Amino acid sequence: DGTDTTYSIMQAESLVPIKDDPAPARLLKRGSSHGSSANLGIESHGEEGTLEYRIKAHEKDGVAKGKKEISLWHDVTLVHIDPATDRPTPYLNFVCEIPKFSRKKYEIATDEVGNPIKQDEKKGKLREFKKGDIFFNYGCLPRTWEDPTFFHPDAEGCRGDNDPVDVCDIGMRIVQPGEIRPVKVLGILCMIDEGEADWKVVAIDAEDKWAPFLNDINDVEKHLPGQLDAIREWFRTYKIPDGKPPNVFGLGERFMDKAYCLEVIKECNHAWKELITGEKERQIDEVEDEGVRKLVRKLSKSNLLDLGGADDEAPSF
Repeated sequence: DGTDTTYSIMQAESLVPIKDDPAPARLLKRGSSHGSSANLGIESHGEEGTLEYRIKAHEKDGVAKGKKEISLWHDVTLVHIDPATDRPTPYLNFVCEIPKFSRKKYEIATDEVGNPIKQDEKKGKLREFKKGDIFFNYGCLPRTWEDPTFFHPDAEGCRGDNDPVDVCDIGMRIVQPGEIRPVKVLGILCMIDEGEADWKVVAIDAEDKWAPFLNDINDVEKHLPGQLDAIREWFRTYKIPDGKPPNVFGLGERFMDKAYCLEVIKECNHAWKELITGEKERQIDEVEDEGVRKLVRKLSKSNLLDLGGADDEAPSF
């Protein structure tokens, strides 16, 4: 609708390893990127409920020879592309990790080749939300990264959490792990999770019946009163059953509006590009915290790519 911002991005990309660095343990070349789920399929590998279980995305037969696996973090565009017109839409792509009304803690494996979705584990045990089922679809924005060397001025002096930007999709559809949906961005909450900034984008599926009525964060409270408070309370309390204290929030616990949210997303898209091109690793010696240096080096080595063409520019929001 008229209140949506128009995004523009380069549609063709060529991703190859940095020439000055050793080739990473990833596919050596990526000839295309995916602006929607139109030509993608999802397959499970291994037995569900085990440490080895993975959910992987691949190009459907006929798109390329064989089923080329793709990274849901790197090979899906941030901006949704209409498969019918091949043009950018006003929406962003949302990669679902945890469906609403479920509790298994699935997440993109950022440090594994191809970045499949796995169930998180701690000390060899698979993790679930002890609080119970989550009541919104939970996942992330592709091609974003919360840089652990960056201290956002509104994040209570905390650094980024080293992951893609999280998304809470409040639409009615139950979205499965690995599924990609176009969403309308509405606003953002700054959660502080064990000393790290952990932004939570609030969005709604572009095809949801409520989507035409929700164009900014205030519309959510107007049409769906109590929804935002419930999201905040979920994130405040979900670690308490694990014996941890309640989470806290920056910005006076406010959900910030769409314009603010898009600025955070742009920053995190730029940080992602610095990560995969090796630029962040080349700068890392300037960081005093040795633990953060190790985190970035490990992630950079397993995700090192080069952006070809004009896609060095961040998407225009």
